[in-house]
Amino acid sequence: MSFERRAAETKRVMTKKDQQIRALIIGDIEGTAHAQSCFGAFPEDMQVKRQRKPKKKSSGLVSPSKQKTRLLKAHTGSGGSFSSTKKGTAPAQVPPPKCHVFRKRKVQPSEFRRFYERGDLPMKILHLPQNGMNQVTWSVEVDKLDYHHYLPIFFDGIRETEEPYRTLALRGVHQLIDRGGRLGKVLPVVPQLIIPIKTALNTRDPSIICETLECLKRLVRCGDLIGEALVPYYRQLLPIMNIFISATRNMGDQIDYSQRKNRDMGVLINDTLQVLEQHGGVDAFINIKYMIPTYESCIL
Repeated sequence: MSFERRAAETKRVMTKKDQQIRALIIGDIEGTAHAQSCFGAFPEDMQVKRQRKPKKKSSGLVSPSKQKTRLLKAHTGSGGSFSSTKKGTAPAQVPPPKCHVFRKRKVQPSEFRRFYERGDLPMKILHLPQNGMNQVTWSVEVDKLDYHHYLPIFFDGIRETEEPYRTLALRGVHQLIDRGGRLGKVLPVVPQLIIPIKTALNTRDPSIICETLECLKRLVRCGDLIGEALVPYYRQLLPIMNIFISATRNMGDQIDYSQRKNRDMGVLINDTLQVLEQHGGVDAFINIKYMIPTYESCIL
């Protein structure tokens, strides 16, 4: 081969087909075929597998075109965050609900009102034009009345606040107790009077409680053994007194000119408890002390 032809062969650009033939004969790189055989590459089924070169670790910098868009979850990114030196205010603490133990309760209409409006009570108001004073008169003698029927009805009317029911009920109770106590008609009716008295006390109205305590003292004093008959019912009558026993009016250095009316609830409760102890027998004090721990005995 002439020199000119050899130079022309070297200058000729190898095509893709020539590169494939060259790779089959001498390998991809010059000299790789001699590592297997001096006569060229082995057949494909007898060739030794080449070991792949380990890939270089990337530096972590990815081109913007190859970056994948990732969606952040809520409240996980740092974008838009800010820092402030201002301290937030603590949430307002809601106070616990009040029990309203001293609040007045709604007064329900009594049986006394129903009987009076129906005309079933043997009493009426007598209007006297001479002196302008009204009186309560009975259409039947009080001694002949059925106390088991009428006395609980009159005691149930103690909690009335409207007129004329309030006045008629209170005057009826006083007259029935005063006349029936001497005849022994009140003692058998004592168990029927517990529920009306308890209902009147549970209204927690100071005016109603004071009138109920006055009637209770009159009831205990009207006859023998009535105070002892009330001892088993102290658990129904005394809890409200325990709530209001300290409700004494604080006047400071002033004078309470209404003492004659005896409407100071704390003082009136203490007077009632002393009457119950004096007429309740041996077991009265221990039962009162059990329900009202602050009470002190008045009997030496």
